Amino acid sequence: MDGSLRASSDIAGGPPPYFRGNDSSLVSALKTLLFFTVLMVTLPIGLYFTSKAYIFESSMKMSSSDSYFYAAIVAVLAVHVVLALFVYVAWNEGTPQVKGKHD
Repeated sequence: MDGSLRASSDIAGGPPPYFRGNDSSLVSALKTLLFFTVLMVTLPIGLYFTSKAYIFESSMKMSSSDSYFYAAIVAVLAVHVVLALFVYVAWNEGTPQVKGKHD
């Protein structure tokens, strides 16, 4: 009998104890994650092909094998920049914005 009373009170008791925010913070976090996911896929691939074709082969007149190598370096650097931006945004998300002067 004790177990059935406890189970029914857990259901009606409200949100679980690990629930720390509201729905708007969850939506904001998911939007941030989706934005950086899209950025992580599109930016390195786009920079790889753009830098290979326009910078290394056209402007610098490199061979195809050399341009593959340097374009891959550009793409890897882009991945690191996106990851660093994501960590920065995730770290600062949810912290209160302080305006004004503190004495």
